[in-house]
Amino acid sequence: MSPLLDGAMLFTLGCYVLAMAVTLSRLFNGPSAQDRILALDYLYVNGMLTILVVGVRYASDIYLEVALLIALFGFVSSSALAKFLLRGEVIE
Repeated sequence: MSPLLDGAMLFTLGCYVLAMAVTLSRLFNGPSAQDRILALDYLYVNGMLTILVVGVRYASDIYLEVALLIALFGFVSSSALAKFLLRGEVIE
């Protein structure tokens, strides 16, 4: 791997960690439940992207599968939480 690509990946990982820290502060200090759900959404997207960058860095295919699982579970949980906030119940 070239030094430029390696440095770009390290910079990207640092930016994702910083974004996760900001998101965690919004998750804990959010003024409303909708803000907290959006913070959870952003957190799982950042986690998925972090795992994808680590997968590219180590040239492993298993990280792609883990990122797909995170995306799937994150979407389902965000949908369930949004439905719960709208109607007060998840299962009708």
